[in-house]
Amino acid sequence: MNMLRDCLRTMKSRVGLLFVLAALVGGCAPATQITGTWKSPEATTTTFNRIIVAALTDNAVARQTIEAHLQTQLQQRGITATKSIDLFPPALMRDGTTTGDAILEKVKGDRHDAILTVALVNTETETRYVPGSTTYMPVTRFGWYGTFRGYYTYMRPMMLDPGYYREDKVYFLETNLYDAASERLLWSAQSESYNPGGLQSFSEKFAEITVQKMQQDNLVK
Repeated sequence: MNMLRDCLRTMKSRVGLLFVLAALVGGCAPATQITGTWKSPEATTTTFNRIIVAALTDNAVARQTIEAHLQTQLQQRGITATKSIDLFPPALMRDGTTTGDAILEKVKGDRHDAILTVALVNTETETRYVPGSTTYMPVTRFGWYGTFRGYYTYMRPMMLDPGYYREDKVYFLETNLYDAASERLLWSAQSESYNPGGLQSFSEKFAEITVQKMQQDNLVK
């Protein structure tokens, strides 16, 4: 019942991506999942063949890792994908001269037809109580309730296995696909990662489910 209650509470928690993977604690749902998507009516007949992927973070390692895994997933589907970190290295981004106009000029000059961005939009910490093994039993069913010695002998091991509090980290991410020519938002996905086990495992899973969903929504072939 405790596992079921935790699963239901988790599934009812607010919709919202950093960095995460494997299975939810308790095993009730994937640790990284897409929780919602939106597609513009303007994107009904368009598929994209040259996409630049951009993780919007100052963390160079996270940026490189996420962009690389998205690039791999897109390339496996025949898409020409370029990492933004290759066009705009961290040092160049930090100097303050890389404006939105400069990025768009470079993207269009390299004939990319879309820009795929990933951003961490929120982080939450949830504290929950994990009970020990003590379970209440009706007095009349078990003989060891009838004497102190029997009761103490039965309960003492459980007193050594108390419950505890744990903190769960939840990351909420947003992925957007923009048309490079019109700059319009064509597709958006909200993702949630629960207790990430590490950047590599999170990034691989996130890239896989994101590009799969883009393919299902007919944005890539």
